[in-house]
Amino acid sequence: MTDGPAQPPPAPSSDPAAEVVDLCRDLIRIDTTNYGATGDGPGERKAAEHVAALLDEVGIEARLYESEPGRTSVVAQWGETTSDRDGLLLHGHLDVVPAAAEDWAVDPFSGEIRDGYLWGRGAVDMKDFDAILLSVVRDRQRTGRIPDRPITLCFTADEEAGGHLGAEVLVEKHADELEGCAEAVGEVGGFSATVRGRRVYLVEAAEKGMAWMRLTARGRAGHGSMINGDNAVTALSAAVARIGAHEWPVRLTPAMRTLLGAVGELAGTEATPDNAEALVEEFGGAVRMLGAVIRNTANPTMLGAGYKVNVVPSEATAHVDGRFLPGYEDEFFATIAELVGDGIDIDYVSNQPPWETPYDGDLVDAMTRSLLAEDDEAIVAPYLMSGGTDAKHFRKLGMRSYGFAPLRLPADLDFTALFHGVDERVPVDALTFGARVFDRFLDEV
Repeated sequence: MTDGPAQPPPAPSSDPAAEVVDLCRDLIRIDTTNYGATGDGPGERKAAEHVAALLDEVGIEARLYESEPGRTSVVAQWGETTSDRDGLLLHGHLDVVPAAAEDWAVDPFSGEIRDGYLWGRGAVDMKDFDAILLSVVRDRQRTGRIPDRPITLCFTADEEAGGHLGAEVLVEKHADELEGCAEAVGEVGGFSATVRGRRVYLVEAAEKGMAWMRLTARGRAGHGSMINGDNAVTALSAAVARIGAHEWPVRLTPAMRTLLGAVGELAGTEATPDNAEALVEEFGGAVRMLGAVIRNTANPTMLGAGYKVNVVPSEATAHVDGRFLPGYEDEFFATIAELVGDGIDIDYVSNQPPWETPYDGDLVDAMTRSLLAEDDEAIVAPYLMSGGTDAKHFRKLGMRSYGFAPLRLPADLDFTALFHGVDERVPVDALTFGARVFDRFLDEV
């Protein structure tokens, strides 16, 4: 008696969400705090090696690029690399901003799961998307579901300090790894906000420019008990006060016109510059982010002067975080120069241009379809992001860029407050939702 012809082994089952939570926990537990210009911190090397090992484990060769000791990025080529289709860059960053443990309800690097949330620094910025991307790529690689276009996977260092030791280095020194990439997808988009009972998913299609400025006033040093008409502290303080008090006018860029137009339909009104602020208020807690993308902004953040109470110093400095809208760069810098006035120098810690990608084409259609397949009553619309991402660097190579890290969020979660905030956390079911959506997205692209 024979057993008949041998049967092929069953195809591996596919569940892109199966390991996303564990991957995110493991990444959070690797401290990659970026302290910026001080140069302190553990760097990203340990996390980069971890990510490279996860890719190597499923047969994807990863390469490490170190710009300075410990400041390490990961790049891997995936997909149908021999295809004549344009390449797609999928990118995330490995570093996080500092967290003061005494302010948190949990250890910020514990990756604790509590009340249906995964807690920890990087849970929303942006080890959540790193984990979503890794879980989907690993699952598709195991099950043979390889995209039919070239895909470049990139996990960078130093994004939280402007990307100068991460994405910028890749663009300037390792551009061959990014050759052929016409489109890019990264962080801070695809998350939901609830407006009048409807979930609105915000896809990043634009970013404000970044002008991190150092103001320096110089005057005459002297004894603190004497009259001094050339006091650097006085001059600088007046300039900083003018900047901080300035009310910037409302300006609507294409992405925000589209988003507020969708909100206007829900509210039964037409979106205009006059009612833009009222429409932004419909987003609840997200107003802190969206209210900043209908105008230029400039926030004084640091002051420095003197060394003794009875000595007038010869120099005083201040730092200002300036952000400017696409198309309104000239207005921003002219206004700053007027507010600062004469006799104060302006230097740039970082000066990066804004960008806006047209909200159309196959990639936008793929993002929309993948979200609606998991949440069919949702609204999907573009928005302009108030902060900056590595997209600013990758766009130097001509890529169309979007932010799409999909998360379905509870209506009562003040999500934007968690970016760089205390008790940063992400819903566990939002992570699994994101993995399912991103898996569908890769079917579409």
